[in-house]
Amino acid sequence: MSRVSIVVPVLNEESTVEDTLRRLRDDFPDCEVIVVDGGSADATVTLARRYATVLRTLPGRARQMNEGARRATGDVLWFVHADTVVAPAALAQIRDCLADPRVVGGGLTIRFDRRTPALTYLAWTSNARARRLHHIFGDQAMFIRRGVFDELGGFPDIALMEDLEMSRRLHRRGDLRLLPATSTASARRLVAHGTWRMIVFMQYLKLLYFAGVDPERIRARYAAGPRLWQRPGKHPGAQRDAHR
Repeated sequence: MSRVSIVVPVLNEESTVEDTLRRLRDDFPDCEVIVVDGGSADATVTLARRYATVLRTLPGRARQMNEGARRATGDVLWFVHADTVVAPAALAQIRDCLADPRVVGGGLTIRFDRRTPALTYLAWTSNARARRLHHIFGDQAMFIRRGVFDELGGFPDIALMEDLEMSRRLHRRGDLRLLPATSTASARRLVAHGTWRMIVFMQYLKLLYFAGVDPERIRARYAAGPRLWQRPGKHPGAQRDAHR
């Protein structure tokens, strides 16, 4: 049976990290859990140390996940966000699908913790895209074979879209599977900014990425928020993983 290491990148997640780690410990007691903090200014690290090994590194989700992977001992690396609830059935499904040597990784079926027409549409299109285009995003709790992860050099150290780029590289190496077990993502930031506006905005950012725009420029545009006339820093950050 494959040993699975769960890597949780965090930054100022004191409101969610304790519940998330408690659930991971209860539901997946045979998994190693590693939290990688990117410089939290709140109680995130103190709370996380009660449940997991905690590492500290410079901010940047790709950098944090790569550091967690470097310290992990598992044959399978499973990346779970601090504001995500993973279905208990997920671990058995991951192990079952990785029994097929053609499978290099995959993700879970996303849903949101609120129900609105816009969120239902976003979840449906995200899952359809994962099945047909093999684009797995971070809030789908991506899992990867350790050997393949190492061969690829980990997540690309780019400012944004590291999960999209990793899924594209993985698909060139083998099969990616979207599992029926769910990953329930927080919709709080999507709702705060306006879900339809965020859907359009993140598609726009993804088009910039596919067009070859420097990820650092995309990150700056992302930080400015979804309103075209808005200056950077005038609005709280947009939903980090809504780039569908």
